[in-house]
Amino acid sequence: MAFNFTAFSYIVALIGDAFLIFFAIFHVIAFDELKTDYKNPIDQCNSLNPLVLPEYLLHIFLNILFLACGEWFSLCINIPLIAYHIWRYKNRPVMTGPGLYDPTTVLASDNLTKNIREGWIKLAIYLISFFYYIYG
Repeated sequence: MAFNFTAFSYIVALIGDAFLIFFAIFHVIAFDELKTDYKNPIDQCNSLNPLVLPEYLLHIFLNILFLACGEWFSLCINIPLIAYHIWRYKNRPVMTGPGLYDPTTVLASDNLTKNIREGWIKLAIYLISFFYYIYG
């Protein structure tokens, strides 16, 4: 068995997906801290907003690798989340810098619940992808 571009793509995807899992775990923990009043929303948003674009760009980069090597099933697993990321960033609140989370609206109960649910769903997709990359 030779080391080819597909194998390289899966190795890079495993490493990148590990980072994406950590981003998703940090997302869930951060919003849980907001829910239980352990953190200030301004500080929490200042720590979350710089991580949004790196997460999205890493996820898109990994799927560009799968597109280049013709791994269609791996790409199809992630296309719905990429579409959601693009939609979410396009419809973000008006802010002065990059990011998704506005400190003035992040504590609204519907936004907080939606963000926690989003974090758990992203974590599940990243975990499914990770195990598929290992065993698929």
